[in-house]
Amino acid sequence: MRTVDPNPKTIALTFDACGGPQGSLVDEPLLATLQELAVPATLFWNKRWIDANPDRARQIAGNPLFQIENHGMLHKPLSVNGRSAYGIAGTATVAELVEEIEDSRRFLRGFLGVESNWFRPGTAFCDDVAVRIAGDLGVSLAGFAVNGDAGATLLGPVVAKNLVRSAPGSIVIMHMNQPGHGTAERVRAAIPQLRAAGFTFVKLGAAPV
Repeated sequence: MRTVDPNPKTIALTFDACGGPQGSLVDEPLLATLQELAVPATLFWNKRWIDANPDRARQIAGNPLFQIENHGMLHKPLSVNGRSAYGIAGTATVAELVEEIEDSRRFLRGFLGVESNWFRPGTAFCDDVAVRIAGDLGVSLAGFAVNGDAGATLLGPVVAKNLVRSAPGSIVIMHMNQPGHGTAERVRAAIPQLRAAGFTFVKLGAAPV
């Protein structure tokens, strides 16, 4: 379970944009909701998604409400032997693992001026060796405590239920590249409930040393 500081009562909403043929849209209602309700969030972007939305990516990255972090080049799970997750083949060697992290990290720096120290691998899977290698690169791997929308496959009411049941300090994973799947609507419904329960929304902030 990955958490942020549970005292005070905090919750970190994180949203992945995975890219590729089925994952390169922009959930504008979700972004509008976060902005309207002044909810900070951490956005993990794959290079393929940025390539499909370069102008919008620059606009979003310029909004101080949002923290932009690294979701890799090709959305691969992190391993050193090609281990797959959810049917997606992972990186097959140490060199390929490093490339998945560092090439997109350099791209974020050059294209958006973002210095990323967090990385979320494709499918959020990594093996133990990958964790050590990422640490050697000065990168922390972002897991999650609450699977908010299960890759934007859950029905809206389930998304809201997952959010309002979050424990203090939780990192929540959801997606910002699948408009129309209920995430935006239920995030809007859950935010007032979480605030009424005493939660404060935070970005991931500086990666832990």
